[in-house]
Amino acid sequence: MFKICLHVQLFCDIITFKLNYKILQIFSFYSLFEDFAAGVVDKMLCKVNSMGLVGLSAYMVTIEVDVSVGMPTFELVGLPDAAVKESRERVRASLRNCGYDFPTGRIVINLAPADVKKIGPLYDLPILLGIMKASGQINVDFKKSCFFGELSLGGDVRKCSGILPMVIEAKKLGFDNVFVPKYNACEAGVVKGINVFGVKNIYELIRFLKGENCISKACFSDQGFDSPEFDVDFSDVKGQKLAKRALEIAAAGGHNVLLIGSPGAGKSMLAKRLPTILPRLSFSEAIEITKIHSIAGQISSEKPLIKTRPFRAPHHTISTAGLSGGGPYVRPGEISMAHNGVLFLDELPEFKRDVKEVLRQPIEDEEITITRAAASVKYPCSIMVVAAMNPCPCGYFGHPVRQCTCSRFKVQQYLAKVSGPLLDRLDIHVEVAPVEFGQLTSGQKEESSQKIRARVEKARQIQYNRYKNHKFSSNSRLSSSQMKKYCILTDSARVMLKNAFDKMGLSARAYDRIVKIARTIADLDSSDNIQSKHIAEAIQYRSMDRKYWKH
Repeated sequence: MFKICLHVQLFCDIITFKLNYKILQIFSFYSLFEDFAAGVVDKMLCKVNSMGLVGLSAYMVTIEVDVSVGMPTFELVGLPDAAVKESRERVRASLRNCGYDFPTGRIVINLAPADVKKIGPLYDLPILLGIMKASGQINVDFKKSCFFGELSLGGDVRKCSGILPMVIEAKKLGFDNVFVPKYNACEAGVVKGINVFGVKNIYELIRFLKGENCISKACFSDQGFDSPEFDVDFSDVKGQKLAKRALEIAAAGGHNVLLIGSPGAGKSMLAKRLPTILPRLSFSEAIEITKIHSIAGQISSEKPLIKTRPFRAPHHTISTAGLSGGGPYVRPGEISMAHNGVLFLDELPEFKRDVKEVLRQPIEDEEITITRAAASVKYPCSIMVVAAMNPCPCGYFGHPVRQCTCSRFKVQQYLAKVSGPLLDRLDIHVEVAPVEFGQLTSGQKEESSQKIRARVEKARQIQYNRYKNHKFSSNSRLSSSQMKKYCILTDSARVMLKNAFDKMGLSARAYDRIVKIARTIADLDSSDNIQSKHIAEAIQYRSMDRKYWKH
């Protein structure tokens, strides 16, 4: 019995050995065949051009596609994020649903450069075209073209964010054509000197690449760029001459403003009309603003270029990242979204302290640096900050008629929510008094935004000519050394400023702010030197903190 079992075991071992040997032979032959086939299919390597974004900077991304004989696999390398990895399923479904073949061999796709994170679904379209060319379904030269677009399962090309800065970079790199989603065609068409084609679906694109149909080039019309329209106007505001004058000075010199007053006095109404008196945007400024909004995905096909200065009014519950920018892929925050425009902070004390303090460095530097483990990104933020607040929790401290219900301690506690360093960075402080009944019912016509803007633009032109050899063009950006050169005070103005400095106990920063504001007032007055009347007006815009903050 033992011998029989031994023979049976030996027989099974022999059979197993022969089977394993056969399997090894098969796999060895398959491996040799795969290596041979890979060598033959080297000619099927295909490259398609696209772009990527790091902050506002675009960079070239080359999609390298290799289709070879082998086990059916789909490998995507080159630091793709989750959205890019999912493109394999969108591309596969798009090809099959549009009647094209999806290769059954081994597909390897590399997104070069491989050391930079690739973000978003915009690589769907170039990946699909690379697969089709590598598998022999189309034969088109992609060397002078760039492709962007997310694919639906049915083959439609969907919109993407950040198209404008990528098209600008494509032009700089010498590409002749860019193919973008139909939705983004007008936005991309803002860039002159490159052919922009808006693609509705891949069937339309492939027929165009084969020469079987025509896709019209996208073009941008700058009609109406020099005459932006607003829904609001300063003529709507009754009374408030002091506040209007303060905002005119702020607009003329690019100064930050603090509006303080009781509820219903018109602080928000005034702030919302500030963009209507700011100088008109230049085309280069409009491009800068549009690039930021494009990255944030806030450009519509109807308005591909932002023609008016932004007005951003975030709610006081906003987070630090929401204001400064951030997130997993470092998107621009409200500070950058207000670039070349106005950032309005209503109910300033209600903002979280860390959110308010984020403003301090960007106000001075006109840019914000956001650092994360993966990257460090800079966004521009040349902004006018307009803050509004009540003087106390109930809002009626110092009101001429209504009685304040807050204790002195509560008032001081409320005002202390605005730190001294932040308060110093708000150049102009103005009290917005309640409007009287006679002013509201008066039939007197108030001055329009158009008239105020004319004076503002005249003062800005004076500053532009004065600072044409510098990187800035407004009085608010003067440094201490530059103030000595450009802010010449008359003798009487110097004496008045010295007396105010001694009696009010002004800080060095407050001194600088008064001189800069006086320089702007002098420019509005078309005066070369700063006179005593300019200093006197400037001082009243820096005295409000003495009334409320007592320092």
